[in-house]
Amino acid sequence: MLAALALLAGCTASQPRNVNDVCDIFREKNGWYDDAADSQEDWGTPVPVMMAIMHQESRFQAKAKPPRKKILGFIPGPRPSSAYGYSQAKKSTWKEYKSSAGNYGADRDDFGDAIDFIGWYNYKSYKRSSIPRNDAYRLYLAYHEGHGGYNRGTYRKKPWLQDVARKVERKAGTYQQQLSGCEDDLDRGWFFGWF
Repeated sequence: MLAALALLAGCTASQPRNVNDVCDIFREKNGWYDDAADSQEDWGTPVPVMMAIMHQESRFQAKAKPPRKKILGFIPGPRPSSAYGYSQAKKSTWKEYKSSAGNYGADRDDFGDAIDFIGWYNYKSYKRSSIPRNDAYRLYLAYHEGHGGYNRGTYRKKPWLQDVARKVERKAGTYQQQLSGCEDDLDRGWFFGWF
């Protein structure tokens, strides 16, 4: 019984211990750097920008969901949306991604699929809204509001959202600075960092 529980626990993706250091994240989570680098290569958004968006959306929790609304202040009600997983993608947008990117077996609670989704979505923001693929601030606004909402400027009436987008922009800058100090080791493979 204990062996079965240990095996089950091993299959569950745990949140990285230090979500504020991208080098620590990639050293701890085998394969994540390669997945993020592949998404950057495929869609053009820098790794630090995608990781900053994921940090904001889920803090790297595989099964993250938006909190339930409260009925009468204390009874758990429905969730405000179908957002789920690392990228907090909604079901309809995830379905569009799977079809458009040809990633039919993609799961929202799989890091590799979720980082690829973020890269794909940012590429769509570049195409539909002319947002540079390294502009974390505007990419996050489009990610949150959708392309139609972003193009209509719905974020302009949401100072709180603009503040969150600035936070994402700062996190992307921090992650970029951190990554510049460890990317060579990550490119060679994690085990080279030990020699």
